[in-house]
Amino acid sequence: MGERHDVVIIGAGPAGLTAGVYAARGGLDVVLLEKEIPGGQAVITDLIENYPGFPDGISGFELAERMKSQAEAFGAEIEAAEVVGIEAAADYKIIRTAADSAVSALAVIIATGAAYRKLGIPGEDRFLGKGVSMCATCDAPLYRDKHVVVVGGGNTAVQEAMFLAKFVEKLTLVHRRDRLRAAKVLQDRIFRLEPKVEFRWNSVATGIAGENNVSGVSVKNVQTGETEIIQCDGVFIFVGFTPNSGFARDYVKTDESGYIITDENMATSVEGVFACGDVRKSALKQVVAACGEGAIAAFSAQHYIDEKRGTTYP
Repeated sequence: MGERHDVVIIGAGPAGLTAGVYAARGGLDVVLLEKEIPGGQAVITDLIENYPGFPDGISGFELAERMKSQAEAFGAEIEAAEVVGIEAAADYKIIRTAADSAVSALAVIIATGAAYRKLGIPGEDRFLGKGVSMCATCDAPLYRDKHVVVVGGGNTAVQEAMFLAKFVEKLTLVHRRDRLRAAKVLQDRIFRLEPKVEFRWNSVATGIAGENNVSGVSVKNVQTGETEIIQCDGVFIFVGFTPNSGFARDYVKTDESGYIITDENMATSVEGVFACGDVRKSALKQVVAACGEGAIAAFSAQHYIDEKRGTTYP
């Protein structure tokens, strides 16, 4: 069964790192398995303004680094590994990785987050990295004084659009409804950027064109059926997320979209397996919510382990 631990946390975003802080501080032997870099989506967020304790905001990268350092200071180990499956073995759960190795644990916390959802339109995959992006923080400087299109209308789309607006000459935001879904404070800010920022309401992107790089986006008005081609140098897509739960969908219960279903204690349908953060079915996808869920998941995991060992406080 490989190395044995009290708790294995799959994913080292804000939820996983917080779970690591709480579990390690509680005296448990904890290892976090992360296939990319610790911090999750927060790492590529330019500014987080609604995390308590930072009245001037903090960059996602810095916040993630602080969380990582705190977890490690309490004794949590963070290892690079991609988990491909979980299975039961008596009281232990076996966690298998893409490197054909395995570790085992009494309790497992799934905190693998979610990935940006694609539009599924012609040209999207072809031009990925050649004018199509899902990270303004990463790529905005490449579009200085150029025209870009942002697709989406939620918090992420508006936040990324405002960051892009610092660099580009013109930005067109395409949204499928007649108003934004983002928080009002964000809406107020982006509307103040007109006319540099233009809006295409009730519209969807139907295709991305170009030769070696993006040169335009086909847009359709869903009410009138009219189509147009917006000439641009880049397309940024922010239309929601897909949960990173594929490795666990045959093991724990999920909803139709793949989000893991838990109770209020973050317990999944499998005893001793917990889930928290963006991979879990919940109403609010925010760093502060993920951290709260991570804390609850770690507390629940510790209680489960105490029960298994017969050390529960009477």
